[in-house]
Amino acid sequence: MPTAEHLTDHCRAAEPIHRRRFLRLGLLAASVCLLPRPVSAALQKKNPPERRLSFFNTHTGESLEACYFHSGCYEPKALRAIYHILRDHRSGEIHPIDGGLLDLLYTLSLRLGDSRPFHVISGYRSAETNATLHRRNRGVASQSLHVYGKAIDIRVPG
Repeated sequence: MPTAEHLTDHCRAAEPIHRRRFLRLGLLAASVCLLPRPVSAALQKKNPPERRLSFFNTHTGESLEACYFHSGCYEPKALRAIYHILRDHRSGEIHPIDGGLLDLLYTLSLRLGDSRPFHVISGYRSAETNATLHRRNRGVASQSLHVYGKAIDIRVPG
């Protein structure tokens, strides 16, 4: 289980930007540029609005709606709940999910103008689960970002 210290690290100084993170941030920036003016303005406020996400885990049947970001910081209790619903449903292992990924999902929900839950097909995967899936299906990456909590497979209802 992630520690409270890890959860509050999101409010501290930024980590160095590596190539993949740079590309993800570039994709996020490009998607924000496509947002309608009111949505884009809301994201650029000095005091960002609270950010909410809703999930439905297709494997466990669990649902969650959480305000994961408020008053300029990630909310530890909400993050723990998100980590739980996005856990490896095969092993039960829980792992932190990248804050940038959560923000990307939030931006997607704004862009879609829809508050219905994202249907989660695959969130975090343990290394063992990922290796098993890779052996069964070569379409599963051997070095998947799911293992690091930096990828999610979702379905958007409707």
